[in-house]
Amino acid sequence: MPTMLAVSGLVHRYGGGPTAHTAVNELSFTVEAGQLACIVGPSGCGKSTLLRCIAGLITPSGGEIRLHGDLVSGVPADLAVVFQDYSRSLFPWLSVRRNVEFPLRGRVSRRSARRARAEEALSWVGLADVGGKYPWQLSGGMQQRVSIARALACQPALLLMDEPFASVDAQTRAELEDLLLRVRREQGSTVLLVTHDIDESVYLGDRVLVLSRSPATIVADLPVDLPPDRDQITTRGSSTFVDLRTEIARLLHHSPDGTPAPTTDRFLAAERAEAARQARVTTRQ
Repeated sequence: MPTMLAVSGLVHRYGGGPTAHTAVNELSFTVEAGQLACIVGPSGCGKSTLLRCIAGLITPSGGEIRLHGDLVSGVPADLAVVFQDYSRSLFPWLSVRRNVEFPLRGRVSRRSARRARAEEALSWVGLADVGGKYPWQLSGGMQQRVSIARALACQPALLLMDEPFASVDAQTRAELEDLLLRVRREQGSTVLLVTHDIDESVYLGDRVLVLSRSPATIVADLPVDLPPDRDQITTRGSSTFVDLRTEIARLLHHSPDGTPAPTTDRFLAAERAEAARQARVTTRQ
């Protein structure tokens, strides 16, 4: 498969002089066209900084980023981002359909064509009948579906997702994960997804890039040897899934020299929430 994204020697520092903070240090990897790659790392390690550099939202201090061979020097026209905070990414005064149409105004000249593409994207995410409603009339999970539909309507070469399901409840999260797998399979999308959830990275990804504590470097690039058709019960209960999540957890909890890495309250909270979710699943079975 051709290379969609190439990150080479990426460095980013905040500030200057002796007080400068290096968030990302000499980070290199590629993502092939049609691949879904997940990035995990300790909270605060630089995952979101990396994604913002790739999106062209901030200019890196060093290294380069290429999208299908072209150097990224601003926000690429054929790239879309889905953020964690859906409540701030949608315009409350615009209808759902017009929210999805909004980024198309500079790309698609005919209004009827923009409307058709928006309706198609809403149907992809199971919201074909809510185009006339407003975001505040929808649940959190439905609002995040609108955000995903808006990104897909742009028909991006690369879809970036920054912890897109972290702000919804566990059941909605599972539904959105399965939605992403279905849409990705049907549309052949290339996706780079940042998450702090180990299980989510294994469940969704073709591969998982594990980052070190700050400044972020790549500790491991692990292929996910699971079948393309996955479900929340069978896949998560397989030995392959369990073994891989255990290996990622080990890598996240220890630095390259084998010493324990500091674990933040957020990371602990995420692990506790996942353990509770798994316990509820087991109880239902």
